[in-house]
Amino acid sequence: MLRVLGYAASLNVRKVLWACEELGLAYRREDWGGTARPTSDPTFLALNPFGMVPVIDDDGVIVRESNTILRYLATRHGRVDLLPTDAAARAPIEAWMDWQISDFNDSWRVAFQGLVRRHPEHQNRARIDASVAAFSRLVALVDARLADTGGHIAGPAFTLADIPIGLSIHRWLSLPVPKPQYRDVDRYYTLLCERAGFRLHGRDAGP
Repeated sequence: MLRVLGYAASLNVRKVLWACEELGLAYRREDWGGTARPTSDPTFLALNPFGMVPVIDDDGVIVRESNTILRYLATRHGRVDLLPTDAAARAPIEAWMDWQISDFNDSWRVAFQGLVRRHPEHQNRARIDASVAAFSRLVALVDARLADTGGHIAGPAFTLADIPIGLSIHRWLSLPVPKPQYRDVDRYYTLLCERAGFRLHGRDAGP
């Protein structure tokens, strides 16, 4: 059975769990990181020397990095609807995934850690406000893209890119601050809530 190593509150772990639901995969999640078993343990470092979750063990194939795991699982199980083999069709999906793990993540990190996780190292109000503003600017870009597609982030249909982007939008909506109204983001969130995987690992799984 597929092993997923990582704590349940991690957004990156939740990407993998949601993907497993979309693919209909049985898996066993093992608590590592966060307040669970430390990823500095030699057992974990033997699987990922960077000491970060998630990691999967797929019958001896070890894969790390959340978006790489998504690509691996979709490819492994032939889900070309989620990640096409055609380079032109695949490119926008991968571009949105890569943007999420870099710019989009970086924008909300301080605000989320300070306002939701209440991390003592992230309580500088000016830095929190700057993070909220940066996050909002990028959500506006997502909103504009969704207005263009009329559906999901990479086009009309659900693809692998909607997993990382959708969870980041859930995090945006979870921030306890006044927010601009983004009509197409709201529509998108409603669309995602129709999916069992998102309900389990997004909407109902915490911020």
